[in-house]
Amino acid sequence: MQKLVDIAFGVSNGSLSASDVVEQHLARIETRESEIHAFNCVTADQARQDAANIDADVKAGKKVGVLAGVPIALKDNMCTRGVATTCSSKILEGWKPPYDATVVSKLRAAGAIIIGKTNLDEFAMGSSTENSAFGPTKNPHDISRVPGGSSGGSAAAVSAGFVSGALGSDTGGSIRQPAALCGVVGVKPTYGMVSRYGLVAFASSLDQIGPFANDVRDAATLLEVIAGHDPMDSTSIPQPAPSLVSVLDHGVSGMRIGKVTDLPEGCEPDVLARLEAAFDALRAAGATIVDIELPSITYCLTAYYLIAPAEASSNLARYDGVRYGLRIDSPDLNAMYAATREAGFGDEVKRRIMLGTYALSAGYYDAYYGKALKVRRLISDDFARAYKKTDVVLTPTTPSVAFKFGSKTDDPLAMYLCDLFTIPTNLAGHPAMSVPFGTGAHSLPVGVQVLAPTLGEQAMFRVAAELERAS
Repeated sequence: MQKLVDIAFGVSNGSLSASDVVEQHLARIETRESEIHAFNCVTADQARQDAANIDADVKAGKKVGVLAGVPIALKDNMCTRGVATTCSSKILEGWKPPYDATVVSKLRAAGAIIIGKTNLDEFAMGSSTENSAFGPTKNPHDISRVPGGSSGGSAAAVSAGFVSGALGSDTGGSIRQPAALCGVVGVKPTYGMVSRYGLVAFASSLDQIGPFANDVRDAATLLEVIAGHDPMDSTSIPQPAPSLVSVLDHGVSGMRIGKVTDLPEGCEPDVLARLEAAFDALRAAGATIVDIELPSITYCLTAYYLIAPAEASSNLARYDGVRYGLRIDSPDLNAMYAATREAGFGDEVKRRIMLGTYALSAGYYDAYYGKALKVRRLISDDFARAYKKTDVVLTPTTPSVAFKFGSKTDDPLAMYLCDLFTIPTNLAGHPAMSVPFGTGAHSLPVGVQVLAPTLGEQAMFRVAAELERAS
């Protein structure tokens, strides 16, 4: 598959036609989309028009952006003006936002061509993309298996070659987990590095937008485009985003790589074997492996599934059939609210709304939600101590390779455990990314996760680039 940076370079110098690039990707979508179902909608006509405009600008000698002509997919929870943004939920089916999310505006300004909106677990709640109201997405490596979630459509679209890059959102691992299962690079930046303006909220203190790509350089290029301060987002970090592409060739000599000695149990042996191989590769490249402990990591899953549903129950209260989306007519207002939400939300969303509402209810707030916030503080403190001894930390991204459809749907806890290694960095607000590093059981992709402290993206990308070279 052609790299994102190569497409942009070719289009900008006239050796490639943006229109030809778009047609090639649309042809791939036509060939396999019916079996993969990565997209909720493909905006082919608009993509062709945008490509023609870029070709005209190049021919006229005008300056084009760093992503000129590059086909990009967007997770269907990012607002795109005039294009249906559904969050893969019946309650928003057909809703067309009147504005673009900040990341969408930045992509367009850089010359990227939005080729469609990708499938996801409804309102980004899930780890397999089986919770979509519009049907599951399948893993391009084995269509009997899940692509991961909740950004499964974006990961599958990149893995299948439908697009050169994609955006997803990560609340508890929803970029990194599908990236690992689909064999692509996925990045969750530092909380606040990328604007959330126009991202439909799941859990506002945890959500973060990030890129998917076929390699580390493409991911770094995408992140540089979408990162940076945005006054429209009150949680946006008020400083310029760091340069990432410039550090990819710096190597890891002298760096300290953290190895967690108290890693939670539940990881498959083939995944652990690839993690050990990654440590060996970094050691051979001149890094030092340092043992660290993260004692509070044991409580991450419990804390997350109190905090995230609590925030979700508040954020999703706005979907009531009054202003937009689905409306089920009923005899009175309260009945309409209940009927609309009953028909519009799927089982997993309802489950999390009830969990969150209970955790926030009178008499239980301090016992559950309040304690979860204290645990979140402990987790951040553990990471702070660890990063005094190390520059980055390496863990598995997922406990296993991609699993079969239906194998975890009847056991919510088993599904939640898929995010065992990704949730801690969301709670801490730190950056992390998944890098493909060989294969495991059934010859399916395995991802290694690189974690870094707040705004430690440069160190994180240096290690990711070295892992990519070693693999």
